[in-house]
Amino acid sequence: MQADPPLRRGWTTGACAAAATKAAWTALLTGRFPDPVTLRLPRGEEPAFALAEAALHGDAATAGVVKDAGDDPDVTHGALILATVRRGPPGGGVSFRAGPGVGTVTLPGLPVPPGEPAINPVPRRLMREAIAEVAARNGAAPDAVVEIGIPDGEAIARRTLNGRLGIVGGLSILGTTGVVVPYSCAAWIHSIHRGIDVARAAGLDHVAGATGDASEQAVRRLHGLPDQALIDMGDFVGGMLKYLRVHPVPRVTVAGGIAKLTKMAQGRLDLHSRRGAVDLAALSALARERGADEATAARIAAANTTPEAFGHAAAAGIALGDAVAARGWETAAAVLRGMPVALEVVLFDREGRVAGRAPFRNVG
Repeated sequence: MQADPPLRRGWTTGACAAAATKAAWTALLTGRFPDPVTLRLPRGEEPAFALAEAALHGDAATAGVVKDAGDDPDVTHGALILATVRRGPPGGGVSFRAGPGVGTVTLPGLPVPPGEPAINPVPRRLMREAIAEVAARNGAAPDAVVEIGIPDGEAIARRTLNGRLGIVGGLSILGTTGVVVPYSCAAWIHSIHRGIDVARAAGLDHVAGATGDASEQAVRRLHGLPDQALIDMGDFVGGMLKYLRVHPVPRVTVAGGIAKLTKMAQGRLDLHSRRGAVDLAALSALARERGADEATAARIAAANTTPEAFGHAAAAGIALGDAVAARGWETAAAVLRGMPVALEVVLFDREGRVAGRAPFRNVG
């Protein structure tokens, strides 16, 4: 049997923006666009980027690179990243502007302050380094104004968490290594971290991570939480909890559907289906601990789905949801142990009703 070919890596929006900036700045100083343009990334890679657009217009130059995310299902795959570069005031260094489709930060807690373009620190550093390199090679001062734009970026941003993070008007320019690793879900985990940062900066003392939209809406209703307290953790409960261990919030709720949180109760911190299904035999044993008779336990073990198993438990008067929540609490608390955090775990059924709950308790 032939093995599947390895998944192809891609380049972050930050790497594409820096490559476009280098090409535009080179053209502004020399009158010629390098195509392809090479860029040195933080870990030493030197990829070459083909230009999709190149234009000199008066005192400015614009270059564009189409983002290639490799085999990762990245929302920005195929987006055109444009850099328009002008000479800056002498001694002014490099300044950044948000062009159409790139967002502006409006809330504290993100890596750049409110009022600044949503261009993260590493992409800014890559652009500054590229400008300094080209300036030195051409005997010019490294003073430039860089505007990054993404056509349709505002529409694409509606499919991200930028609005909740206080980034308005478009997408963020991201990336710490410049490389997109397929299915690493780095962008999602980045959003989880930034959501926690924004909540902390806003002075919130309670955040709730939810596995999906239904559980998010349910936990919002349960606690009356504002948008900035809601963390779309998806399957990455471990990614959220590990960040909260270093950046704690006094009260943390982990909320989710019964299948996802049953996996957490069984010791998992990555709840994606590729990591395995619910262990119905273990769920049956837990029901037996809570008083289920052998017939009920057998029906739970033989169930086709986790909701069906919970239905068998409910019919027998077994509070299986509370048992699962309690076990899930122990899994989550083990990550947060020693931090000043009170933790709650809540399971919701498909109608958004509480199906099990482990109430707030200090993790110790």
